[in-house]
Amino acid sequence: MKTKTLMYLAVVVIGAGIIYYLSTNVIPKVLVSMTQAAPAKTVSISSSIIIGEKVMAKGDGVDKAKVNVFVMDESGKGIEGKSVELTGNLAGLPMSAVTGDEGRAGFEVGSTQKGQVKLGANIEGIELGKSVTVTFN
Repeated sequence: MKTKTLMYLAVVVIGAGIIYYLSTNVIPKVLVSMTQAAPAKTVSISSSIIIGEKVMAKGDGVDKAKVNVFVMDESGKGIEGKSVELTGNLAGLPMSAVTGDEGRAGFEVGSTQKGQVKLGANIEGIELGKSVTVTFN
């Protein structure tokens, strides 16, 4: 009988020790890591790009050229929720869009005049420093 009681007491003491350890060391750390906000992603102008999806369109004011700006962080991952402004010497510009979950801001531009237009972008007010040329014919 004494052996069973001692074993029961040992199990209770060990169990209490494990519960104490978990509640004071493990669980608080897990809760902190689960509730901390993810680090803010910083825009990398050098990693961000502007690409023409459709760089030729009719100069009829109806057909549209398509341009995408990808806002990236240093590791090349897209950043959502960033304000992008498409710029250039074209009626209707500048125009703004906000990046989606892949860091892409998409634009469609048209013209009633034939010719080439160089388009650039500003990300959160900072010039991208890269451009794409679209042609209206």
